[in-house]
Amino acid sequence: MTTIKAPTPPGGTLHEHPALPGGFAIPDFDKPLPSREGDREIQYREALREAMNEEMRRDERVFLIGEEVAEYNGAYKISQGMLDEFGAKRIIDSPISENGFAGMSIAAAMYGLRPIVEFMSWSFSLVAADQLLNNAAKMLYMSGGQWGCPIVFRGNDGAGGQLGSTHSWCVEGLYANVPGLKIVIPSNPYDAKGLLKTAILDPDPVFVLESERMLGDKAHVPEEEYFIPFGKARLVREGSDCTVISFGRPVQFCMEACEQLAADGIECDLLDMRTIRPLDMESVVESLKKTNRIVIVDQSWPFGGVASEVIAQITEQAFDWLDGPPVRVNTEDVPTPYAKGLEAAYLPNAEKIVAGVKRSLA
Repeated sequence: MTTIKAPTPPGGTLHEHPALPGGFAIPDFDKPLPSREGDREIQYREALREAMNEEMRRDERVFLIGEEVAEYNGAYKISQGMLDEFGAKRIIDSPISENGFAGMSIAAAMYGLRPIVEFMSWSFSLVAADQLLNNAAKMLYMSGGQWGCPIVFRGNDGAGGQLGSTHSWCVEGLYANVPGLKIVIPSNPYDAKGLLKTAILDPDPVFVLESERMLGDKAHVPEEEYFIPFGKARLVREGSDCTVISFGRPVQFCMEACEQLAADGIECDLLDMRTIRPLDMESVVESLKKTNRIVIVDQSWPFGGVASEVIAQITEQAFDWLDGPPVRVNTEDVPTPYAKGLEAAYLPNAEKIVAGVKRSLA
């Protein structure tokens, strides 16, 4: 047996990202995004489907796999009609084994395919944690760029409506801790399509966290092709009294809260972060320099969550611009309740956000 000794890399290369594999389409981020206003309104689930259809037509290496995605058209009808167009080799019903089909898809990505893996719920991804966190996230770095892992994992995140604690995980606080992953959390149909298309073309593993409670939401989604870049927050509304930032479904609660606050003469900047890995701290700091106060609304638990990370980075990068302590509005620090009234009390809402903003101004 011949032993080949690799050279010892210098310490200065610790943070170097290995070369990414080529041979894939690159999104055109220089093209201006189309208008959000228009007559063509489709559901959030339809926007996700359009993104997958377009990229599957572009590249035959893209395939969708998951429980009930084919014959049943998806548990939430996101993949409606896709089996008819693309066939059973590209729309694949899997056994009820997240660890199995996640691992198989990671291997497929390493060998040049572009899998889209649907978890019926991100809660179920926990049984595949070793595949996601020890293989997908680390493969490119561990192999020194020899093995890429261009794969999308997507599905429902957070409380879906009386589904109980084991079906209602908000996993972003858990998975955002792991280098090597990109995490996308769209708050509306327009962003869901543009971000998912970008995710499918991305050379790294991307987690797309959707919400069952938003799948029927409608908004204008252009027919023309567009891609939304990662790490670029969207300024939803402008104000000078306080910066409110959020992502995913809670953006809707923030919009309601900002309307209520405006009626009281309090005008807020509202930033929809859209992705939390990468995180657009530049936009957060820019807004904070204008308002000098900040409220972070996060649908995951408070301890060690995304809101906590944002506050940590604010204190490192922009402490002198704060005129008051940052405020977090999270879910309550208990397992997700099943009872309808308790679940509503557990989640962030407009009333809690209004109170948080007023507390920041006190």
